[in-house]
Amino acid sequence: MQVWKTLIPPHALADQIANPDWLIVDTRFDLTAPAAGPAAYAAAHFPGAHYAHLDEDLAGPIRPDTGRHPLPDPAVLAAKLGAWGLGDAVQLVAYDDSGGALAARLWWLARWLGHDAAAVLDGGLAAWRALGLPLDAERPVSRPRRFLPRVRPELAIGVGDVVAGLAQREILLLDARSAVRFRGESEPIDVRAGHVPGAVNHPFQQNLGADGRFLAPQELAARYAALLAGLSPGNVVERMVAPASPHAITCSRSSMPACAARGSTSGRGVSGSANQNRPIASGPD
Repeated sequence: MQVWKTLIPPHALADQIANPDWLIVDTRFDLTAPAAGPAAYAAAHFPGAHYAHLDEDLAGPIRPDTGRHPLPDPAVLAAKLGAWGLGDAVQLVAYDDSGGALAARLWWLARWLGHDAAAVLDGGLAAWRALGLPLDAERPVSRPRRFLPRVRPELAIGVGDVVAGLAQREILLLDARSAVRFRGESEPIDVRAGHVPGAVNHPFQQNLGADGRFLAPQELAARYAALLAGLSPGNVVERMVAPASPHAITCSRSSMPACAARGSTSGRGVSGSANQNRPIASGPD
């Protein structure tokens, strides 16, 4: 059976929706209305899908030295995923209704824990509905398995290394937020408006077509090659609500998997009390 490691089309997921060796996870979440995602899941979700809460399941506790969404404790996350049914031979699929940005966080975390059989539903909930595929409001049946994390430390990078890498022009720091948030013209979520000095803005929506699905691999590869401007793909770091998520999965789809390598260990961006003394930039550069 095929193992899906980046994106999966709706029809392929539909064919396996009742497969006990597949774990489907709903990751819908609204940063401005944290109760909206769980409410949407309770109203209707994919048959058998579990719900992963961004704040409670896919991030660790906020401390004075972190931002909004630091990496979770790997043992805690692995135990939770195992309780839902994840095991070494299980295919994990995550979906959302926000272009894959949140589902890609779970995808990245699974890879960080050493589980490669993880994919994001291409087109998300909208693509599923467009095909008339089923939804229900039933409580999912859990099939607990033992899932032991094999953490890949090379997939994460500390803030100090990001600062040093930017100073030496050795890394490309991608900011996946909207252009208006990057420029500091509007900030509905974080404490401080603007961006990390030296970061490059590439809103993750630019990786999607008009139908909400990811662009073709060749087109994505050309876009990332232009952004890299000679840097190695392994030197890309992403800053967003989720470390190394939407750009990471598009790098993998574009056959440039090395640029999916690293995300911030602390979930730091321009928010969080630890960042109040860090420099911040505004404007297009």
